[in-house]
Amino acid sequence: MSDDPTHVREFFGVRAADWDRRFPDDGPAYAAAVAEIGLRPGDAVLDAGCGTGRALPPLRDAVGPTGTVVGIDLTPEMLAEAVKAGRDRIGSLILADVAGLPLRAGALDAVFGAGLVSHLADPERGLRELARVVRPGGRLALFHPIGRAALAARHGRRITDEDLRAEPNLRPLLARSGWDLVSYTDEEDRFLALAVRRTP
Repeated sequence: MSDDPTHVREFFGVRAADWDRRFPDDGPAYAAAVAEIGLRPGDAVLDAGCGTGRALPPLRDAVGPTGTVVGIDLTPEMLAEAVKAGRDRIGSLILADVAGLPLRAGALDAVFGAGLVSHLADPERGLRELARVVRPGGRLALFHPIGRAALAARHGRRITDEDLRAEPNLRPLLARSGWDLVSYTDEEDRFLALAVRRTP
């Protein structure tokens, strides 16, 4: 299910211009997921694989004007659409790969990743890099606005036991990467896995 960065850029690059129009009703689901992270005013948060930046407004609302919001994506076209939508005024946008983040260790309080894990070329390496930039006790939210079964159906597939986001697969993957899974929701209209950065 994972893709190499070139395929990810190609896939999302040609879809960037229509991305927000294709999914116009996802805003409340993003806001609800962000609310469950437990962000506080002044916190620093990363939207990893931010795409067009749809999570940036609720992330900014959660951390307030004194907080730090960063969006990172490896597809230039997606970031260009985020700028067109004015989301570069909500947080900093950076072109980078999650596998090598231009952030110092322990700089963040939390990471939000919408649809992220299935597009990482090496999920364990990517999650370990996210753990590197989050302080011990910080949070990770892996989100999708629809559940695994609904997403598979949208793509004409069925979910299988090998699905990386299935709890029996995701929990040990996170553990190997420095995270403890604390909450797992996979419903028709939402997928949300919350994890806490383990103390080294």
